[in-house]
Amino acid sequence: MTRFAMLSVPALVLLMSAPALSQEPIPNRFTMEKTENGFVRLDTLTGELSICSEKSGQMVCRMSADERRAFEETLSDLSARVAALEQRLDALAPPSGLQDIPDEAELDRALGAMEKMMRRFFGMVEELQRDFDTSPKTPPEPIPDRT
Repeated sequence: MTRFAMLSVPALVLLMSAPALSQEPIPNRFTMEKTENGFVRLDTLTGELSICSEKSGQMVCRMSADERRAFEETLSDLSARVAALEQRLDALAPPSGLQDIPDEAELDRALGAMEKMMRRFFGMVEELQRDFDTSPKTPPEPIPDRT
């Protein structure tokens, strides 16, 4: 085995195990402190606080006012960005007139142009036919006898 191969095997094992390690729950991520109205939950990873109380035998936690305000601001910013993107998409959309079926006058103009083009084409064909008919006829060359 080369040195490169020996070094790459441990590195590969480490890289393959990294996603598995990141998906495992973090022990002691949350801490709970008792208050006079319930509990305060601290997320030791992000620093977020939640106010928790017991209702119907279950612990119910809600965001603190600061976190709620930050969440609503983020939501508002994202909503504004979505609205701006939708306006840009609307500006790029084709005009509604292109999606409509043409009226009788437009069809008549299109058919008239096609008829004029076809008449000119067949006129050229007739002219070429006359040229071939009036050209001096030359006898076909005899086919050599190959028997």
